[in-house]
Amino acid sequence: AVVFDALSGPPSADLENALRWYNHIKSYGAARSSFTGRKKDLSAYGPAGSGAPAAGGDDDDDDDDIDLFGSDDEDAKAERERRLAEYAAKKAKKPALIAKSSLLLDVKPWDDETDMAELEKCVRTIEADGLLWGASKLVPVGYGIRKLQINAVIEDDKISTDFLEDEITKFEDYVQSMDIAAFNKI
Repeated sequence: AVVFDALSGPPSADLENALRWYNHIKSYGAARSSFTGRKKDLSAYGPAGSGAPAAGGDDDDDDDDIDLFGSDDEDAKAERERRLAEYAAKKAKKPALIAKSSLLLDVKPWDDETDMAELEKCVRTIEADGLLWGASKLVPVGYGIRKLQINAVIEDDKISTDFLEDEITKFEDYVQSMDIAAFNKI
């Protein structure tokens, strides 16, 4: 409000930001006098004059100690390195996300006379790190033949579907073939 009152009139149109500010403050009208804050002398807001910054080298200029381009001093570099080391240590303690998949396997027998309980027992004997067997059920295929549907959860880095197929089809007395009915990432 002090600067506004010191102006003799609106700034020229080529100073659009100053003109916008002038019109904004002018819109308050008499309410300008009730603005909050301490009222200072006009000289506290800078030198009076053309409004253009003074060119030249003033010796009393305090801008020399302000670093606008971020050349860090030693304390800031040390603080940054310390924080980066803390972050790296925290990140190292956090366990890595383990990619897992849920499989629904169809294990097909040779005929309707195959002992399906024994077939399931053989399949469940396959044990490996990263392999967890789940629920199973017998599903009718046709002509009295039933297939074994069994769930398995595998860790992708440790167990492959080819490994499971090779291991299951090793039980040649019971297993004709094996298919993956569903494959879902967890």
